[in-house]
Amino acid sequence: MLGVDQRTNDPGRSDTIVVMSVNPSKNSVLMFNIPRDTRTEIIGHGTTDKINHAYAFGGVDMSLQTIENFLDYRIDYYVKVNMENFKTFIDLIGGVEVNNPFAFDYEGHSFAQGPLELDGTLALSYSRMRYDDPRGDFGRNTRQRDILQSVMHHAVNIQNVTKIQSILDEVGNGVKTNITFDEMKTFATDYRSVIDHVDTVEIKGTGKIINKIWYDIVTPEEQTRIHNLLKEHQQAK
Repeated sequence: MLGVDQRTNDPGRSDTIVVMSVNPSKNSVLMFNIPRDTRTEIIGHGTTDKINHAYAFGGVDMSLQTIENFLDYRIDYYVKVNMENFKTFIDLIGGVEVNNPFAFDYEGHSFAQGPLELDGTLALSYSRMRYDDPRGDFGRNTRQRDILQSVMHHAVNIQNVTKIQSILDEVGNGVKTNITFDEMKTFATDYRSVIDHVDTVEIKGTGKIINKIWYDIVTPEEQTRIHNLLKEHQQAK
């Protein structure tokens, strides 16, 4: 999933990059974020840069090629979401539920500690805060995954399956995917129990300033670790 803050005359950057591996035979999902400041080769651009810049340089195609190269693993499906449209999508599925680990205020909203029910506007704000989080980007990544898990639970609700086409029509060009409508229906019905078993991991990197620009440096050993987790997760039970 690529979450893009797209504006007029600005293609935006994929500030949210979430990778999911789904294995029905294990009844399991593996989910992780790729930190947006990760320094890597931008495939098709001939540069080494922050991974989220790949979208600005070459859209979804360049992003996917760059992510696949970084993980040394093929990505079968993608969903690109304009984050402003994501608010609409969340409202259309009835909101999301999260368990907030600590109270904080952000963008004029107050988020109490504990279980929360969030509409689209609140969910987007909740997922964006990072400077007041003791874990910084890692804390924000966790909140994004929590919201995404709640979205998945709502999306496989049979009532929502029947109106999924109208929901996609409503959010319009804000959502782009290579998943067909028939595949969406199959995922929603056949994979319903899988999303109850989600394991999350973190990509470990080290912050470093290169030429006055902040990057997250991920070692080849860490890339191999994540690659192996993906490979093991996809193996049959």
